[in-house]
Amino acid sequence: MRIPFIKMHGLGNDFVVLDARQEALPPVTNRMASALADRQTGIGCDQLVLLERSDQADIRMRIFNSDGGEVGACGNATRAVALIHGEEARIETQAGILIASPADGGASVDMGQPRFEWDAIPLAYPMDTLSMPVRWGPLDTPGAVNVGNPHVISFVDDCDAVPLDRLGPEIENDPLFPERVNVNVATVESLGRIRLRVWERGAGLTRACGTGACATAVHAMRRKLVDSSVTVGLPGGDLQIEWQMGSSIRMTGPASESFRGTFEWEDYA
Repeated sequence: MRIPFIKMHGLGNDFVVLDARQEALPPVTNRMASALADRQTGIGCDQLVLLERSDQADIRMRIFNSDGGEVGACGNATRAVALIHGEEARIETQAGILIASPADGGASVDMGQPRFEWDAIPLAYPMDTLSMPVRWGPLDTPGAVNVGNPHVISFVDDCDAVPLDRLGPEIENDPLFPERVNVNVATVESLGRIRLRVWERGAGLTRACGTGACATAVHAMRRKLVDSSVTVGLPGGDLQIEWQMGSSIRMTGPASESFRGTFEWEDYA
């Protein structure tokens, strides 16, 4: 059985999209998702995105990281799905309903409200998520935010100088985070701009992370380091993040299609 796919990316954070809205697919297993994501023997991607019919929204979106694990949200993938849909869409995810609208070669997404409670991150035990009394090497007193998936954020003088390829997996798997965590290191360059690098849970270093940009911007706003609308610069390009206390996060940025193809289901099942 040959299955069509769409290869897309948002600022270099790339996805293989399977559209099962019209015709259902056999169950996608964690092992299959990981095999399709493999860049040597599969199609290759940071995340596999499965689109299905929804009883609650226009589309149901399921997201699998390259290690095969299913996650609750992906901001860059949400913008890509908005382009596929072609108009404003309510998108059902494990993290809730997201609303996305195509805009200027990409999309603008209502990412919902962030969560700051220690047990919403979740953390293994109570602590203040605005300034956590922990340290990993040069990363001291970070913050934590849940924006559909868990993020820990550290501000440093130069995020490019942090050995995130070494610290990322250590922090991701720290017992403090029972569901593991996405690791963000950021440099505040001005009231209107943040520079960011992200180690994604289950995917490693990526060129961009939409939820990481949201979490980092919100944490910087809570600490009054930036304005309520800020540009977050990632290795793959820029995202615009807007947020005020008590409201939803608005993320705007590009997304594009790379190519289309098919694969033999049995080769990866």
